[in-house]
Amino acid sequence: MTAPVEPIGYEPAAVEARWRERWAARGTNRTDLAQGDQPFYALMMFPYPSAEGLHVGNLFAFTGCDIYARFQRLQGHTVFEPLGYDAFGIHSENFALKVGRHPMELIPSNIRNFRRQLDRAGLMVDWAQQVDTTDPAYYKWTQWVFLQLYKQGLAYKKAAAVNWCPSCKTVLANEQVEGGHCERCGTAVEQRFLEQWFFRISDYASRLLGNLERLDWSETTKQAQRNWIGRSDGARLRFRVVDPVADAGSAAVSVTSELRADEPIIEVFTTRPDTIFGATYLVLAPEHPLVPQLTAPDQRAAVEAYRARAAKQDIVSRKTTKEKTGEFTGAFAANPATGQLIPIWVADYVLMEYGTGAIMAVPAHDERDFEFARKFGLDIVRVVAGDGEDARTPLGDVAYVGDGRLVNSGRFDGMPVDTAKRTLTEWLEGMGAGQAVTNYRLHDWCISRQRYWGPPIPIIYCDACGTVPVPEAQLPVVLPEIADFKPDDSGVSPLARHAEWFHVPCPTCGKPARRETDVSDTFLDSAWYFLRYPSVPRDDVAFDRATTRRWLPVTTYIGGNEHAVLHLLYSRFITMVLHDQGLLDFEEPFTKFRAHGLIIREGAKMSKSKGNVVNPDEYLEQWGADSFRTYLMFLGPFEEGGDFRDAGISGVKRFLDRLWASVRDCTTDGAPDDEVLRKLHATIKKVGEDVPALSYNTAIAAMMEYMNVLRKGERRCHRAEVEPVVQLVAPFAPHIAEELWAMLGHAGSVFDSRWPAFDPARLASDTIELVVQVGGKTRGKLVVPKDVTQDQALAAAKADPVIGRFLTGAPKKVILVPGRLLNVVV
Repeated sequence: MTAPVEPIGYEPAAVEARWRERWAARGTNRTDLAQGDQPFYALMMFPYPSAEGLHVGNLFAFTGCDIYARFQRLQGHTVFEPLGYDAFGIHSENFALKVGRHPMELIPSNIRNFRRQLDRAGLMVDWAQQVDTTDPAYYKWTQWVFLQLYKQGLAYKKAAAVNWCPSCKTVLANEQVEGGHCERCGTAVEQRFLEQWFFRISDYASRLLGNLERLDWSETTKQAQRNWIGRSDGARLRFRVVDPVADAGSAAVSVTSELRADEPIIEVFTTRPDTIFGATYLVLAPEHPLVPQLTAPDQRAAVEAYRARAAKQDIVSRKTTKEKTGEFTGAFAANPATGQLIPIWVADYVLMEYGTGAIMAVPAHDERDFEFARKFGLDIVRVVAGDGEDARTPLGDVAYVGDGRLVNSGRFDGMPVDTAKRTLTEWLEGMGAGQAVTNYRLHDWCISRQRYWGPPIPIIYCDACGTVPVPEAQLPVVLPEIADFKPDDSGVSPLARHAEWFHVPCPTCGKPARRETDVSDTFLDSAWYFLRYPSVPRDDVAFDRATTRRWLPVTTYIGGNEHAVLHLLYSRFITMVLHDQGLLDFEEPFTKFRAHGLIIREGAKMSKSKGNVVNPDEYLEQWGADSFRTYLMFLGPFEEGGDFRDAGISGVKRFLDRLWASVRDCTTDGAPDDEVLRKLHATIKKVGEDVPALSYNTAIAAMMEYMNVLRKGERRCHRAEVEPVVQLVAPFAPHIAEELWAMLGHAGSVFDSRWPAFDPARLASDTIELVVQVGGKTRGKLVVPKDVTQDQALAAAKADPVIGRFLTGAPKKVILVPGRLLNVVV
């Protein structure tokens, strides 16, 4: 065995610096993308490079992914573990504005700091394949992705109601609004109508939902996606708008009478077509295009004032507010089931973005409709009765939303609700008044952002040719460096202030034209980045077909639950689109996804205001990366997270110190101890099962338990007893593992060895561990034969130097619980 490199003791700083240099010099972490056997693509979510640098949550996530990747390498896979930077977006831009630096200067500085910290953490990243979303060499292909959707008719522009933050001066997604306020700055959010670019992700709702069943993902993540897509099976019903005067002032019209050419139709989506006989009014969203047409002259002022007030509300507040407000339009529609004329109202609890922007209100069986009807004195008609109820049973103070049978529903009375849903839909369809449909909560993806810091959308507007996509040969549309990048309240991008940039010749006819000045959503940057990593050297294609076929879909993706919905959903959508174009051989990008947990500190969520944020640099400096990595994984189950407590890391460092000493002082003289080997093989089995299950904390606990057996009584261990432990610990503490592997005489990297195998025959033991209690207190443990008798066990207890001190006199009683316990009453 070669002489130890560190004969005195374990010095993490020296060891880790040495191995970082060797990995770089030897190309240890470079992946053979062309020829490597058993490709394994281990992906972690790339970070936003904040000015504060890497935080402990980043390191927790990255370490967990790195351990999994290193373990797979030890299993014989060629592992590709890339990383990059998600550096565009409002966070970067707002911080740049705050500190008075241009983002083109700030972001490269942040990235350099992140790279320094990531190198220090000992990740097995192939940095030759790094991506940076702000690099024109990257966002050229983001713009190319946009054009592929445009070619397929999946990208379009329309005026839409959006959440607008007057402080951030940008559009906010619904999930970025909390209690009517911007999650970033706390400013009250408004609603605006802006021209926006959208992707038709709703066209893919059925596939996005159906494919979830075959994905190996965390169930919580799949359920979050199901909820967001939100499938609803129901019916689309048609209500004729009726002029009571033209219909001879009647309160009802024939359900089979012919539609007049000038009569508008209001379509509603409902999951409860069985309650059509109880629909006593209709409600339109304030933005519904029929509102101006339907509103009676004497109601116009009130309705327009109400619409103006609703326009100032953000969409989220409209969804969640409990106060019911509205205005009667003065118009009526005919209930297609009864022929009764029912009033048409406008109210902000109905949203244009869901369904058709109109609802049939059944106040007897819907809480919102019930509250609205009670407030405005509208009819409430029970049409469903539960057990022990009938048509005359009063509702009381709440709507009845339970199961039951139809009442007050003509010839359908007595029919169970489930049957009635299908039967009434068919009946209405036969009259031309409805049809069965499936609706989805998922809306088209708005990708426009009226900011500066993002990839320009590659569209040109020409008065002669209309909307013209930028030719692919002219990509990238480079984001210009402008000094005045602060957004204003106009609702247009700062780029719109720079005529020298947006005035260009039309690529089709050559006449003067103008660029689109919106930039694209950062979710588009991250919706395809995993495709780019293996093909980074190629500047002529977004992704190399052969390389992509070899390495994708991603084998395992590990990331945060905060991205369980949108990022993953958008990535799946983009992959499906490219697959449908014949550009990819797969339609799901991530074979396996696992969400990691969150780290708290001393029982509290980390925040700057509490002063309890963990700065990784301090701990890496004091304890070394290996101890810090291992401690983070020891905090608790990786998929749940844990509580960071400063006192805990010293125990992990002691474990590594003992491992170092064990290798340094090990011997090849004699034979290894059978009982130690038995424990070793049980540990190899345990760790080999726990790591792929992401049960890192229990794997570490098993190795620590083995260390106690290995060094019991500070015995000098045999090389065969400790060498496999170096391989077991390697994914967690790679630097010390490499050093110890070299100390044991190996020339290559420990990660190019193979994961140690356990011998099943070694797992069976002829001995047991017997707990000994004396006078009701546990005094120690004995290793004794399985078939030990009570007298033999008592004799062994008396002979033990620790337990024997408590057995000086004759015992009053001795009880042996076979295989578990020796209880001595003194």
